[in-house]
Amino acid sequence: MLVLVAPGQGAQTPGFLTPWLELPGAADRVAAWSDAIGLDLVHYGTQADADAIRDTAVAQPLLVAAGLLSAAALGDIAPGAVAGHSVGEITAAAFAGVLDDISALNLVRRRGLAMAEAAAITETGMSALLGGDPEVSVAHLQKLGLTPANINGAGQIVAAGTMEQLAALLEDKPEGVRKVVPLKVAGAFHTRHMAPAVETLAKAAAELAPADPKLTYVSNKDGRTVASGAEVLERLVGQVANPVRWDLCMETFKELGATALIEVCPGGTLTGLAKRALPGVRTLALKTPEDLDAARALIAETATPAADAAGA
Repeated sequence: MLVLVAPGQGAQTPGFLTPWLELPGAADRVAAWSDAIGLDLVHYGTQADADAIRDTAVAQPLLVAAGLLSAAALGDIAPGAVAGHSVGEITAAAFAGVLDDISALNLVRRRGLAMAEAAAITETGMSALLGGDPEVSVAHLQKLGLTPANINGAGQIVAAGTMEQLAALLEDKPEGVRKVVPLKVAGAFHTRHMAPAVETLAKAAAELAPADPKLTYVSNKDGRTVASGAEVLERLVGQVANPVRWDLCMETFKELGATALIEVCPGGTLTGLAKRALPGVRTLALKTPEDLDAARALIAETATPAADAAGA
């Protein structure tokens, strides 16, 4: 069984969209998306530097656009389940048919702007903890006033809070943690610091008419599968200020019988976690179009084309 996943913020790198725009029709498609949301995705995905694409208001739409574009390049497939990490949940909602591409991109544009505004109130950030016992690490983070914003499994927790709190973490790591790595993000996402963005996103979501998922949709709130489009949208709003439980998503993949996992562009982070947490599950990250042939071969072994699944 194939799982299709979409990465979250921090996965972007300068110029990562360039080779994808060389695919037939891709440049026109992304240009149309850019016009629809009022953001030059082509420029930011090909020419902008690391600082420019670290901006939350830019990074989030860029990641969703890249995920949609790379998934479309795989052809008409029906994975056994879909999921996304943080903003990647919006990409996954589009995969599942809860939102169309333009609705997903408009929603993520408003999400990015709202979260950037919230992040500007207080200087905050995020750092990854590598290794250690999760219970020990979580207790230590709470002692420092930090939030375990992403519990990713495979020995990784991401802490979020003020820059002063994160500096204290560098000086005082939890017992057993090998390394603390500051992340290239512009705020303490999935914490109380993002609360101002929730109301804005709720208003944006109220304007949408979500469909129920056509594929098994795994929520990163708690790893549960969600069958209602309205509930998917409600969870997309709430997760802005609440932790991501990717560890529980991977547990669900295991329970669903996953045998393969493909991470859409800019892939790498989630496949790395899966390699450690899901032994025996074949993984593939879509980094450039050169990865498409290998991905299609993996899909042919594990997934059923949509037409066949529908009995056509």
